[in-house]
Amino acid sequence: MRLLAALATLLILVGYSTGAFAHAALISVEPASGSILASAPKAVELRFNEAVTPGAIQLIDGAGRARDDARVTTTGESISVAMPPDLPQGTAVVSYRVISQDGHPVAGSVIFSIGAPTATKPPANVDGGLNALIWLARIGLYLGLFVGVGGVFFARAIAWSMIGMTVPRAALAIGLPSAVVSLGALGLDLLGLPPAALVTMAPWTIAFATSAGPALLVAIVAMSHALMALRSAWYARAFAAIGFVGVGLSLAMTGHAATAPPEMLTRPAIFLHGLAVAFWIGALAPLTALVSKPTAATLPVLNRFSRIAVPVVAALALTGLLLAIIQLEKLSALVETSYGLILSIKLALVLSLLALAALNRFRLTPALVRDHKAAPALKRAIVLECIVALGIFAVVAGWRFTPPPRTIIPETPLAIHIHTDKAMFQVLVSPGKAGVDDFVLQLMTGEATPLKAKEATLTLSLPERGIEPIERDAELGPDGYWHVRKVALPFAGRWHLRIDALVTDFEKITLEDELEVTPP
Repeated sequence: MRLLAALATLLILVGYSTGAFAHAALISVEPASGSILASAPKAVELRFNEAVTPGAIQLIDGAGRARDDARVTTTGESISVAMPPDLPQGTAVVSYRVISQDGHPVAGSVIFSIGAPTATKPPANVDGGLNALIWLARIGLYLGLFVGVGGVFFARAIAWSMIGMTVPRAALAIGLPSAVVSLGALGLDLLGLPPAALVTMAPWTIAFATSAGPALLVAIVAMSHALMALRSAWYARAFAAIGFVGVGLSLAMTGHAATAPPEMLTRPAIFLHGLAVAFWIGALAPLTALVSKPTAATLPVLNRFSRIAVPVVAALALTGLLLAIIQLEKLSALVETSYGLILSIKLALVLSLLALAALNRFRLTPALVRDHKAAPALKRAIVLECIVALGIFAVVAGWRFTPPPRTIIPETPLAIHIHTDKAMFQVLVSPGKAGVDDFVLQLMTGEATPLKAKEATLTLSLPERGIEPIERDAELGPDGYWHVRKVALPFAGRWHLRIDALVTDFEKITLEDELEVTPP
């Protein structure tokens, strides 16, 4: 316990001394994506919500050629991509893959046109097979840490017996190569490289440069110590404890949850959460073997485990709740975001796991005390717990591909101001991208006082794509603004916008402007 307290204190100090790391998000681009420019910009400026490390930056010019003469410089939260002087007319694409402080890649593209737009397309995304490999490797890593290391720790510290070590041994055999594959796959993902590039140094070098690299090394060390603890040697119990602590450390060193501010809370929370999971899930396979052939030693082991499991499950629930509150920020994110949906599924599975644990603790274990014939029922319940735990691993591994809601930067509505001597109209378009948009119209007189209109009509057209005028009636809302909801804008480009405001039966004010709609 003194060791765990010291480690938790160390993690709190780390939280104080490091910045408020998060999952990076692009917050501004200059020139704006989708812009049509008269001449080539000197540079494309990307600004993120935290300091990032460039992974792969690629420029495709208006002629569709990949350029290698764009110079990239990084200053804290900003990346500047200097454009070559001979950039031709047409649509250019700057694609980026940067590394956020939590070790995860963030990718996207910025599109702008010099003169008339052309058909230049962003580079294709990495094959989905790499994402499948990352997901499977993450599941394998969880098996090694929680089933493997946790199982060995249970055998050495709780059961004082090596019965039922077949599954933990197999889990460690899966977990160790999975950690290595995770490291290599991370490098491929960061640089946008194909699997064949694993034989080169580039993906391994970039992976080690992230927070995930050292964390995976700690995971490998933890699983290696657990493997050595399987031997009947004087150091076995100490090595099992070192491996067990390594589980929490590896999780607290990287990832969405560990690097969320305030780190003085999140790092110790994820450390304790990881230890609680390893203790609970690691015990399941050995317990299954123990109750399969009950002996005089079986009941004392079950009683020891049950006594410790109660505070462990309490710690698991409290730390999980804390991390969920920090990551979600609002309850609606449970159903409005991919991260929240994964968490909802996880919570449902965890509740079923808790129900099974309660059944074992308060009904099946006491039944085993009275009669050893109750052993098969207890075994089936524990096996079912194992299956649910595997489902949780598979679900949670999906978090690797979903940014937590706290890192999602709200879309800034596109604002247009149209001003004449007679009237001025302020137009907000949300999100201002190709797809389905909402329009808010603020109608004012030339003196900036509210313009009382009987009707307002919005008309949009995109002649270059052959889209004829689309006319929609606006509705006056209780906020005093005119609203046009769910307007389909199928293409990015420079749309022509016209607003007709009927002031009286005999007077109509019409203002027109251009609306630059960016790609989704």
